[in-house]
Amino acid sequence: MSAGSATATAPATIGNCAAGFDVLGHSFAGPNDRVVVTKTNEAGVKVTAIHCSDAELPLEPERNTASRAVIELQRLANATELGFAIEIYKGIPLASGMGGSAASAVAAVVAANALLPIPQDTDVLYAAACSGEAAASGAPHGDNVAPSLLGGLVIAPRKGSPVCVPVPEWLHIGLVHPHCQLETRKSRKVLQAPFPLEQVTAQLEGLAMVLAGCYQNDANLLKRGLYDVLAEPRRAPLIPRFEAVKQAALDCDALGASIAGGGPSVFGWFASRAAAERGVAAMQSAFAQASLQSDAFVGPVAGPKAEIIS
Repeated sequence: MSAGSATATAPATIGNCAAGFDVLGHSFAGPNDRVVVTKTNEAGVKVTAIHCSDAELPLEPERNTASRAVIELQRLANATELGFAIEIYKGIPLASGMGGSAASAVAAVVAANALLPIPQDTDVLYAAACSGEAAASGAPHGDNVAPSLLGGLVIAPRKGSPVCVPVPEWLHIGLVHPHCQLETRKSRKVLQAPFPLEQVTAQLEGLAMVLAGCYQNDANLLKRGLYDVLAEPRRAPLIPRFEAVKQAALDCDALGASIAGGGPSVFGWFASRAAAERGVAAMQSAFAQASLQSDAFVGPVAGPKAEIIS
């Protein structure tokens, strides 16, 4: 790494993976975003290029997740006199439910942090990246930011430090991304109406079971808790053949299956890699019934974290 530039990558993630809302998420080995940050002689932050095949993304610093995150990092680090140029290489499909906006924000702050006179701690990077995430989603939630930054399964608090959750080595994710988009703001809009107390209570019970299953290395507890009675019923109609895709995962012995983040990707947790591979094949077949091609990813739930690569 030269004194004037740094490059970081950040992995794909699944938010809302067992909590119904923006509480818990995990990273997984698959596509990632790469961001190059270079010091400039002029104060401020600018986006010089975005390499993305899916659509045009905003270059305006306050509207782009990566640059907005770096602006907030500068503010928190009292380093607003510095100048940074940002170049973004999008590897995570847009509007896919795989945390692409968070990955760009996280990769940007990790790279920029390496160039600060006094590097900041994880809590500052988390807060800055959450601010960047808000540029895309409309809210500074951290269920994608926290696992992208720290790796693995992470509780993403509204305030304070993220909390890593131990994950059994045998626990794998199988995720299928259909070749269609579901914009995050649209996906969040269907959640605006209040939820009955009994549904909230049921979701909290499920979340408690998932956490207990992780800490106790217990597949049965994970299976009892891995469900979503809040977001899934409202978002399911936005995803072609969702119920059939979910059932395909369950028929292949998934411990549970649901919508990845805001969708349209669908995931399952499995007790082995072999089961996950069977699951994604069946899920892809179900999507194909709607004439949707798809990509599949299989890997440990204890996924990678953002890192400096040069």
